[in-house]
Amino acid sequence: MFKLYSLLTFGLLFSTATLAIVSPGKPSSKFYEVRIYYPTPGKYAEIVDRFRQYTTKIFEKHGMENIGYWTPTDTSRKELIYILAYPSREARDASWKAFSSDPEWKAVVAKTEANGKLVDHVDQIFMTESDISPEVKTGVKSPARTFELRTYTPAPDKLPALLTRFRDHTIKLFSNHGMTHIGYWTTQEKDGGQPKLVYILAHPSEAEGKAHFDEFRKDPVWVKVKAESEKNGPLTTKVESVYMKPTDYSPIK
Repeated sequence: MFKLYSLLTFGLLFSTATLAIVSPGKPSSKFYEVRIYYPTPGKYAEIVDRFRQYTTKIFEKHGMENIGYWTPTDTSRKELIYILAYPSREARDASWKAFSSDPEWKAVVAKTEANGKLVDHVDQIFMTESDISPEVKTGVKSPARTFELRTYTPAPDKLPALLTRFRDHTIKLFSNHGMTHIGYWTTQEKDGGQPKLVYILAHPSEAEGKAHFDEFRKDPVWVKVKAESEKNGPLTTKVESVYMKPTDYSPIK
């Protein structure tokens, strides 16, 4: 009797574990924002340092979750790229309102901009987590990694097909070629247009990342998948890639 009970218990646990493996996880309900800061001439190091000393801490004070901070590996690109997460779009707006009016932040701005503004302009990208994304986790890995921010502009009405291709094929092939998945999101466009696919991969280095992509593109499985999925035309009209190094204060490294 004990043996039968044990077998039944084992079978139940095995079935539960199997279901946990094959069932896709629900995407997080968090609201994400990519912000790209373009400093005024000669102020790049100062804006990066202001985040190090002050900004990230004041963000946390107002309920903003610091996800990651990066600078492009192409040193000619003077940009600070970072991602914040919020419980919702409404929470995001409330947090920024509180942050902007915070006396502590105003004092920081006055101190750090005594000799002129640090930021020329800011680009914003609003996003929600895609159901193809792994859980977005902060943390430090060793050895140091290089990250790649990729943005896909789908062809008209092709976003569902693009996500299906990632879900059924691309993500697995990326893993097969040594790429680490950080997160996958779809954008919320201001004009209500078709969202873009934004995702971040981690590589041992920029050179290895590019080599892995070359291997991926030549993979016979990918060549076949791409041909079959694009019988009625390409799924994307534009693909953008930025290789990035995490700042020393980035929660993801």
